[in-house]
Amino acid sequence: MKREADATDRAILQTLIDDPTATGVQISERTGLARNTVRARLQRYDAEKALLPFEHRVATSFLGYPLRAFVTTTVIQRELHAVADALAAIPEVLEVNGVAGAADLIILIVARDTDDLYRVAGAVLDIPGVVRTETGLVMRELLPYRAAQLIGSAASPRRGRTTPRAG
Repeated sequence: MKREADATDRAILQTLIDDPTATGVQISERTGLARNTVRARLQRYDAEKALLPFEHRVATSFLGYPLRAFVTTTVIQRELHAVADALAAIPEVLEVNGVAGAADLIILIVARDTDDLYRVAGAVLDIPGVVRTETGLVMRELLPYRAAQLIGSAASPRRGRTTPRAG
């Protein structure tokens, strides 16, 4: 069973959201936590893979890929792993999620321009085991990836509690 963040974790994470370059000493000073506590928690986050990799912070537009699109994909189920391996070989494929519903996969891709988008989407469709795709171009990001609003949430919603139980 995976461990959930406690108040100490939330304080450290909020500090890192406010200042991603904060050192362990700075986190300790800002949170009032002992340096050893901060160091141990940061090491635990690495071991538990609690923090996303740095590459999630790199804007693909800075790398020359200003277009983003989501490609919903239907695949032959028995070929799912081979399809995933082939998708991993396409550099412009940033993320692949298996989903329930009308499609089997939602793929986040990037492209340099519309011609490049056409090429990348075609490369996805050409993968053996891919039956159908539908490409939706991201026109505007209305709400970027975020998690900070969850840090202040003391109770897990799935437990249905807003205050701690007595006793």
